[in-house]
Amino acid sequence: MLNLIGALFSGLFVGVLARFFYPGDVPLGWGMTILLGVGGSLLASLLTTRGQGQGVSRAGCLASVLGAMALIYAGRHLGWHI
Repeated sequence: MLNLIGALFSGLFVGVLARFFYPGDVPLGWGMTILLGVGGSLLASLLTTRGQGQGVSRAGCLASVLGAMALIYAGRHLGWHI
């Protein structure tokens, strides 16, 4: 249960940072921001550690924000309304 709560809070943090650093307006609600952050974290984790789970690091946090920004970019260019 605590892992789920931690994932939600870290997803919110990563999602807010990604929306802040992404150029232009990103009109998302709180729920979509959390999902964006969690998705960015999963994307970054799969690309950087290849599923080995190295723990928390500054580079991992930066990669999570960049992963969330990549999801915003991909969503906009695929025609999704984000």
